[in-house]
Amino acid sequence: MRVLIISDIHANLTALEAVLSSAPEHDAAWCLGDLVGYGPDPNECIQRISRLPDHLCLIGNHDQAALGLIPLSRFNQDAGAVVAWTQSVLTEESRAYLSTLPGKISIEKFTLAHGSPNQPIWEYILDPVTADRNFEALETDYALVGHSHLPLIFHQPFEDSFAMMRPILWEEPMRLSPRMILNPGSVGQPRDGDPRACFAILDTEKETWEMHRVSYDVAEVQIRILRAGLPERQALRLMAGW
Repeated sequence: MRVLIISDIHANLTALEAVLSSAPEHDAAWCLGDLVGYGPDPNECIQRISRLPDHLCLIGNHDQAALGLIPLSRFNQDAGAVVAWTQSVLTEESRAYLSTLPGKISIEKFTLAHGSPNQPIWEYILDPVTADRNFEALETDYALVGHSHLPLIFHQPFEDSFAMMRPILWEEPMRLSPRMILNPGSVGQPRDGDPRACFAILDTEKETWEMHRVSYDVAEVQIRILRAGLPERQALRLMAGW
């Protein structure tokens, strides 16, 4: 089975549509959370994801905050302002969909979590030390995570070895080998210095992972962020990819 892996859409419908239009052929879609937050299209992104055929979706920290499950004090000033705005514009249909989403899912060899297997909502896996802690708790061969907005791969070659970071191969399949933690990066707000939307294709039969980028009309999204009255910083960071 070929699976489109996406994460951290952050209410950026233009980026999401670019990914869905350009993604290679796939049989299913797995979304690792944070459909809302930062961007101007929360309801539209939720609706688009909820109507994808054969999809799975997790809840992220911004999704929980939009439902009032996390206090605004957990976010910085700008992010908190967007959370408050998102709460004010979410439809009942959107709230109902977000409320059904789990924090973590295991499917055969894969554990899916927004943050980490240890702390599905909040923990960032950014370094080998944090990866090691999560490998200790991982009950499957692979973990798919988001949250950091960074395309990352950590590998534990042997059960008693330390985690190491693997380089990203773009536009070509990388053979998976147990055990790995894989992050597809962010659709709606990349933070690796590249503003293009980021996603991956997982082939569960061939056990390969293929990373992709796609350009979209960033300026148009920036205009809609400002028209919605959201913080200017959320518009500026899209072009910087940070």
